[in-house]
Amino acid sequence: MASNGFHEEEALGKAYDARLMKRLLTYLRPYKGATALAVLMLMVAALAQVALPFLTQYGIDNYIEVKNAHGLGLIALAYLGVMVIMLAATYGQTYITMWLGQKVQYDIRMQMYRHLQRLHLQFYDRNPVGRLLTRVTNDVNVLNDLFSSGVVTIVGDVLTLVFIVIALLYYNWKLALVTFTALPLLMAATFVFRAKVRNVYREVRLTLARANAFLQEHLTGMKIVQLFAQEKNTGGKFDTINAELRNNHFRSVLYYAVFFPTVEFIGALSLATLVYYSGFRIADGTLTFGALVAFIQLVQRFYRPIADLAEKYNILQASMASSERIFGLLDTEPAIVDVASPHRPVAFNGRIQIENLWFAYTGEDWVLRDVSFDVDPGQRVAIVGATGAGKTSLISLLYRFYDYQKGAIRIDGVPITQLEMAELRSHLGLVLQDVFLFSGDLAGNVRLRDQTITDEQIEKALERVGFSRFLAAMPDGLRSEIKERGATLSTGQKQLLSFARALAFNPDILILDEATSSVDTETEKLIQRALDTLMEGRTSIIIAHRLSTIEKADKIVVLHHGQVREIGRHADLMQQKGIYYRLYQMQYKKQMEGELKTAQVSE
Repeated sequence: MASNGFHEEEALGKAYDARLMKRLLTYLRPYKGATALAVLMLMVAALAQVALPFLTQYGIDNYIEVKNAHGLGLIALAYLGVMVIMLAATYGQTYITMWLGQKVQYDIRMQMYRHLQRLHLQFYDRNPVGRLLTRVTNDVNVLNDLFSSGVVTIVGDVLTLVFIVIALLYYNWKLALVTFTALPLLMAATFVFRAKVRNVYREVRLTLARANAFLQEHLTGMKIVQLFAQEKNTGGKFDTINAELRNNHFRSVLYYAVFFPTVEFIGALSLATLVYYSGFRIADGTLTFGALVAFIQLVQRFYRPIADLAEKYNILQASMASSERIFGLLDTEPAIVDVASPHRPVAFNGRIQIENLWFAYTGEDWVLRDVSFDVDPGQRVAIVGATGAGKTSLISLLYRFYDYQKGAIRIDGVPITQLEMAELRSHLGLVLQDVFLFSGDLAGNVRLRDQTITDEQIEKALERVGFSRFLAAMPDGLRSEIKERGATLSTGQKQLLSFARALAFNPDILILDEATSSVDTETEKLIQRALDTLMEGRTSIIIAHRLSTIEKADKIVVLHHGQVREIGRHADLMQQKGIYYRLYQMQYKKQMEGELKTAQVSE
């Protein structure tokens, strides 16, 4: 997460936002039965809490006070029965609410992941991956707290309070008023606690965001840290951030450690006042001893849900902030979507027409300007140009990773905007210079979870690109483990594996984006031999710096500052002695220098 993105973590939001809560509660709709059962169990548990003091009073006044032990056993059994009911209801409610929290968390996380897959690449250009990971992990975990120990339990605390207040007023309204005199002190303590916790919670989130950002950046760049011997300096910086995070957590622990004893003290003060006042009422016969004991039990239960509600405030506030960020992500509409009625081609020949194409990533800062050229079925077309000429942008438009502003790209006469994106991309095979491999086994990195691609097809693809000799050296063959980002493979092996991946999907149009520029000469020869066979009869677009690949192209398109400046075969363009000629000379010189250095080293 970028450091300038911490403002999102600072926003705590309201403690309660009706609009957000209404939207959050929609995730409970599939589990209406379980939610209703949890609320019912909460009501049972709340009623049981009130029933216990009644049984205590009845036992004291009707049996203990009159020294009649015959019915006391029955009261004890009733008390035990109510306790069992209360414990069973509490257990059931806790289990169901935890189950609900996990279910809702799963649903929201899956919804977010599916939505992220639909979003256009420009969204990822503008939003750091670390921030998106925080949305899918941390923010969703906060909502788990809301559903498992927030929404339903708040209802339970409120119900318990209501039942206890009714019981207190029923027993003796004068004693109830004496008890309520402590409420202003309790409200003041709760208000101060809420304000303190709000501030410290904001600081915890800020420092946690800084720690996450620091870790992500420096673990990713660990090679540079070790290369320049900066372990001590970066360790010191992280120690500062980590200490700040620890101290902020200590502050939150302090506030909780002060608040709950304060509530207990206020409750004890209220109880002392109650006992003092009740002594006079018992003396004049207006209050029984059993009623006093029952009243004390109710008062003790009265303060517990109030303290719980104060603690739930923190959960509720964090949930509102997290839900606002989550819904902000879910409400981001994909900039590139399929048309309502896409064209479904019967056959796919692979003829590409690019007509007067204009494209800019932002505003009118044009990357491509009025680009036009054709690629016939089975033709090999190379696109060359200096860095920043727009070569890769052109490929991104062909894949509809971005949409162009003016002009058209047609495949077999149909604008690509009229084709379903999944249909379009299923006919394209792309091999990039920067190969991305997933952790897992070798076969999985070729088929990419497409179970229609068999092991035999994978082995054939690997053989055709020259990977067989590397496969033979792997003890587990296709089941050989691939570490994250292919850490156990060489650059050349990763390039070959990505090439086999494209082949396994058998594309009608093959696109090579600098696909051989990072491999050594020997590995390039392996790829080149495969290319000659693979491109036969297949439309191919090649963005390459290697001379051998460019020279064999049927057509070379020269891009310069986003415009097509030259089109022709290698020999024709060399005769023109224009941009292509100069690029070729520079590349040839670099290649010769590289080969000379290699020869000198070998000698």
